[in-house]
Amino acid sequence: MRTKVIRLAAAVAVCGVVLGACGSTKDKPAASGGAAGGRVGATVPLLTSPFWQAYNNYVPQMAKQQGLDALPTVNADNDAAKLITDIGTLLNQGIKGLVVTPVDSAAVVAGLKQAENKGVPVVAVDVAPESGKVAMVVRADNKAYGTKACDEIGKRVKSGKVVQVMGDLASVNGRDRSASFRECMKQKYPAVKVLEIPAEWKADKASSGLDSLLTANPDIKGVYLQAGGIYLAPTEQALKRKNLFFPIGDPRHVTLVSNDGIPQELTAIRSGELDATVSQPADAYAKYGMYWLKKAMAGETFKPGPTDHGSQIVEVGHGILEDQLPAPVVTKDNVDDKSLWGNNL
Repeated sequence: MRTKVIRLAAAVAVCGVVLGACGSTKDKPAASGGAAGGRVGATVPLLTSPFWQAYNNYVPQMAKQQGLDALPTVNADNDAAKLITDIGTLLNQGIKGLVVTPVDSAAVVAGLKQAENKGVPVVAVDVAPESGKVAMVVRADNKAYGTKACDEIGKRVKSGKVVQVMGDLASVNGRDRSASFRECMKQKYPAVKVLEIPAEWKADKASSGLDSLLTANPDIKGVYLQAGGIYLAPTEQALKRKNLFFPIGDPRHVTLVSNDGIPQELTAIRSGELDATVSQPADAYAKYGMYWLKKAMAGETFKPGPTDHGSQIVEVGHGILEDQLPAPVVTKDNVDDKSLWGNNL
C-alpha cells in the first residue's frame, strides 16, 4: 500500500511540472501562439505626425516585451480603404493576432470581420470601432480631451472667440473631442463663442482653414488643436502670417491648447508658445495594445473594472470594452515631469 501511495504522489508531481498536462482541458482556454509568443501584425493610421512616428517606434519594442514577433507595421496613410486591404494582407501572412488603429470607425468593421472569420483576435488602439469584434480597445477618454482643453482655454479666455481645429469626424476620436469641447464651452464658458475648422487630421486643411478664419476673425483669442503633432506647426505659421503670434504673457497672445504630448509640444510649452497640451500616451498605447493582444491570443476574455496598471476598463457600446488609460494635462508647471513619454524618447 505504501508503494502505491508513493507512486501516486510521484505521478501527481510530474503532472504539476508539465503544467497540468495530466488534467482535463475542458473549459480551459485553447492553446495558441499567444501563450508563449506568436507572430502578430500592427497598423498605424499615418506617419506624418510625430505622435504616430513615436508609437510606430514603440510597437516592436513592446511586442518583444510580451514575447510576440511583430511584423513591420503597415501604414494606412490616412486611407480607410487601404487599411482594409492592409488587414487582409497581414491576415494572409498568417498572423495570430492583430493590433489595429482604425482610420474610420465605421469602415474598419469590414476588416474586423475578416479577422474574425480567420479566428484572429484583434486589439484596437487609440480609435474605437463603431461595432465588430475586438478583444479590447486601448484608448484614453477622448471626451475628456475636449473637456480638459476647454477648461485650459476657459481659464485664460473669459469672453470672445476661440476656434477648435477638429480631427476627422469619421473617427470617433474627432467626434468625441469636438462634441465635448463644444458642450463644455457652452455650459461653463457661455461668453466664449466657438468657431470650427474640420481639418480631417491634415496639416494643409488646418493651414488653409485658419488662414480664412483669421482673415474674417482677427480677434480670435484661443485655438484648440485636436492633434498637436499635425496642427501645431501650421497653426503657429498661420498666426505669424497674420501678425497674431505672441508669447505667453503678452496681452496679444492667442491661447493655444493641444492634444498629443509630443516632444515638440513640450518644447513649445517651455518656450512660452503653447499654453498646454493633453498628453495621450504613445508608449502605453503600444505597451497595452500588445499586453491585451497576448492575453486574447491565449484565449482570455475580459470584463469591465479596474486594471492592474492604474486604468479602468469600461464598456462603450456594442459589447466593446475599452481600457481607458490616463492622459494628463501638461503645462509649464509639470512639463519637465520625467513620467511624461514625450520626455523619454
